[in-house]
This record gives sequence, C-alpha cells and structure tokens, in this order.
Amino acid sequence: MRRKNRALAYVVVSVGAVVGGLMFAAGGFAIRDSSSSSSGTAATSPGDATPAPRTTVKPAEAPPTTAPPTFTQHGEGTFRRATGSAKRVGTGRLLRYRVEVERGLEQQPGEFAQWVDRILADQRGWTAGGQWAFQRPAAGAVDFVVKLASPDTVDRICGGYGLDTGGEVSCRGGQNVVINVKRWVLAIPAYQGDVDMYRHLVVNHEVGHFLGYRHVTCPGKGRLAAVMQQHFYGMGGCVPNGWPFPQGSQKSTG
Repeated sequence: MRRKNRALAYVVVSVGAVVGGLMFAAGGFAIRDSSSSSSGTAATSPGDATPAPRTTVKPAEAPPTTAPPTFTQHGEGTFRRATGSAKRVGTGRLLRYRVEVERGLEQQPGEFAQWVDRILADQRGWTAGGQWAFQRPAAGAVDFVVKLASPDTVDRICGGYGLDTGGEVSCRGGQNVVINVKRWVLAIPAYQGDVDMYRHLVVNHEVGHFLGYRHVTCPGKGRLAAVMQQHFYGMGGCVPNGWPFPQGSQKSTG
C-alpha cells in the first residue's frame, strides 16, 4: 500500500507540474526555446529594421503663360504725325500719304509708319499693277492719311461718313484710311497665328477703297482670298491672303 501511494503521488505531482507550465504559457509568459538561444541569433523586431529611403516627387511646374495682347479701347481723339519720309515707289500715278497714330495708344507713330511704308512698297502691293505709285513726304500736302485709332475713335470718324464699324472693323472715309487698333493687335480668327499677314491685308484693303476699289466675294473655294473681300465677315471658302498681287504679277486677286 505504501509503495502504491508513493507512485500515485509522484504521478500527480508530475501532471501538476505540466499543467502549471501550460497555464503560465497561456497567461502570456514566453517559453524560451533553448535551440534558439544556443544558435546565437537574436530575433529582429520591426523597430530595428532600416527604413527604405523615401522618394520625393516634385510637383510638375505649370507651363509659362503669355499674357494676351492688349489695346486701348478709347484714345484721346487727337493724333501724332510720324516724322521722316519714305521714297517714291511704283511707276503709276503718284499719291502722297501721311501716317498718324492716335494719342493714348501704345503704338508709336514711327513704328506704324514703317509698317505702312513697307506694305505700300511691297512688290505684291498696289504698285504691282503699274497704275499707282506712293510716297510719304516729310511735309506738305498729301492725298490720303493712314490713321491708327482706338475702336471708339474709329467709330466716331467712320460714323461721320455714314459707316458703321461697330468698334470692330476699319474703314476709309474721304481722305482718311482708318485702321482699328483692336484688329491691328488681335487680327481676326481666320488670321490667328499670322497677325502680320492681317496687317498687310487691312492696310491694302482700306487703301484699295481709297483707290476706288469696291468689295468683292471669294473667287473660289480653296483659292487665295481677294484683298477686297470683307474678311472679317467670313472667308467664303477662300484661304487667307494679304496682297492684291500675291504673285507679284499684273494679275490681281481683286
């Protein structure tokens, strides 16, 4: 009996030790793995890891913007005359002209005069037909005056001749060839991207009126527009053109 009781007590104590160990483990105590300790390798915690380098992405820079051209809506109503002169061009009937710019505009008389001089002297211009010649004298009487004016002043001058320019277009009235600075700066939709060609057109068109030429229509779809077309009101299927004689020949576009 005594031997059996001792054996039973040993079994109970052994089972209790195992159960107690399991209870400690379940309570949150870590059980040390002897194999891990003997290897000499330490466990790595997330805080010990070397962070990956951060990549900084620069925001895309906005493309540079170009301020739209500006013009003066209402000038002072009086004009400055361009100084200097331009030699005679052409072999036909001589017509003398003067160049003026309204006070209050950004454009300078000398600069505008150079444009007018070049346009009237161009071999694709009105002199190409052999009927007309032009000259800008330094002083004295002239046959016509090329004026650069604000939209409001254009309306006033042209309205005096019974012409409705609506603040948008240019005109010729009497000896005055009046160029609207709004169109000079912005051109018209058909000439976007080529303001220079529109400047050729508007000077040749209004001087053409002074020479006695009337409005015409597009000569044919896909052909060069006639310089005496009203380009502002539609191209009629024609392509932009600023010259009465675009080939520099005797044959005019009209």
